[in-house]
Amino acid sequence: MHLGPHVAIWLISAASIAGVIARPWKLPEALWAVLGAIALVAFSLIPVGDAWSAIRKGTDVYFFLTGMMVLAELARQEGLFDWLAAAAVKRAKGSATALFALVYLVGTVVTVFLSNDATAVVLTPAVFAATQQAKAPPMPYLFICAFIANAASFVLPISNPANLVVFGRQMPSLWAWLLQFGVASLVSILVTYAVLRFTQRSALRTTIADDCERPTLSKGGHFAAGGIAITAVILLVTSSLDWQLGLPTFLAGIGTAGAIFLLTRKSPRPLLKDISWSVLPLVAGLFVLVEGVEHTGALTPLAQFLPASAQTHANTTAFLLGTVAAFFCNVVNNLPLGLIAGTLAASAQLASSLKGALLIGVDLGPNLSVTGSLATILWLVALRREGLEVSAWRFLLLGSLVMPPALLASLASLILL
Repeated sequence: MHLGPHVAIWLISAASIAGVIARPWKLPEALWAVLGAIALVAFSLIPVGDAWSAIRKGTDVYFFLTGMMVLAELARQEGLFDWLAAAAVKRAKGSATALFALVYLVGTVVTVFLSNDATAVVLTPAVFAATQQAKAPPMPYLFICAFIANAASFVLPISNPANLVVFGRQMPSLWAWLLQFGVASLVSILVTYAVLRFTQRSALRTTIADDCERPTLSKGGHFAAGGIAITAVILLVTSSLDWQLGLPTFLAGIGTAGAIFLLTRKSPRPLLKDISWSVLPLVAGLFVLVEGVEHTGALTPLAQFLPASAQTHANTTAFLLGTVAAFFCNVVNNLPLGLIAGTLAASAQLASSLKGALLIGVDLGPNLSVTGSLATILWLVALRREGLEVSAWRFLLLGSLVMPPALLASLASLILL
C-alpha cells in the first residue's frame, strides 16, 4: 500500500515522539528524535536543505542549553548544591511541609529569572541533595522542579525560551508583558502549588532530619554561584533589549568555567564528560520533525479559521486555542510547538488575547506529560543521573490532576480580567 507523503510524515513524527516518550529498550530519547529526522530526509519527505534550515533554527537554543548545562555541572562538582541543600534543610527545621514550600519558592525564583530549563538542570540536583540531607522521600520535592518549571514560565519573557519563539519580533515591552501575563502567571503558580501540595500530602506528614552539618563552600563553589547570579542578570538585561538569549548564556557558562579552572587548576575533562550532551541532538531532531509537519500544510486552514472565529466568539476562541495548544504540546513538545505557534500567530495576524492564550497553552500545557517540554525531559535526565526513574504513566496521572485546573484558571485570568 502506497502512503501519501503527508501521511508518511505524520506517521514518522508520531513514531518518533512515541519513542521519545516510551524509550523502548531504554535507549536515549535523542536517538528516536534523530532517527525520525533522518527518516524524513531519507524518504525524500522533506528536502535536505529544509532539514538543515530547521536544525539551524535551534542555534540559539543550543547555545542556551549548553551554557546552562555547563553552569549546572560546575555547581554540582564544586559542591554548591550540597551547600544549598544543607541550608534549606536547616531552615525547614524538621518540617516536611516547610521544606516543600521552600523548594517551591526557590523553584519559582529560578524559573522566573533563569528560565524553566535552568530549573530542571540546576535545581533538580540541589533538591535531590536536600532530600538526602533531610532523610526525606525525594519524589514529592523533585516533582516541584518539574511542575514549577512550566507553571512559572510566563512570568517574564526570559522565563521560557518558547516565549521568544512564539512572539518573535513582535515581543511586547517588559511592562506590557507584565500587564498582560502578571495575574495569569500568579494564578498558575498558586493553583499548581495548591494541587501539587494536596496530592503529596501523605508524604509530607513525616518529620525530616534537621541536624545535618553545613559544609564549607569552596572558592570554586563561590565562583559557580557568582556565575549563575551574573547569568540571571545578563538574561534579564538581554531580554529587555529584545536580544537572543543563547550566546550570552553560553559565554557566561564558558567564562565561569574558565575562571574556576584557572583558580583550582583542575582539568575540564570531568565537566565535559558529565554533561548530558544528548539533549542537543534531541532538540535538533525535534526541530526537523516540526519542519516536516509544517510541510503537510496543516497550519493553513487554522490560520484562516482563527481570525474569523475571534471576530464573533473572541473569548471562546481564546479558551479553545489555549487548551488545544496545551494538549498538543504533549504530542510534539512545547519548543517545536512554539515555532508552530509563532508561525501561526504571524500568518494569521492574531490579536493580543489570542497570542496570550496560545502562549499560556504552550508554556503551561507541558505539565501534563513527560514529553510536554524540554524542561521536563531535562528533569528526567537529571533524575536518571541520581539513579531515579519516573515512568511516563506515573507522571501523566499526576499531571492530569495538576495541569488542567492551573491552565483553565490562568486562561480565565488572562481573558476575563
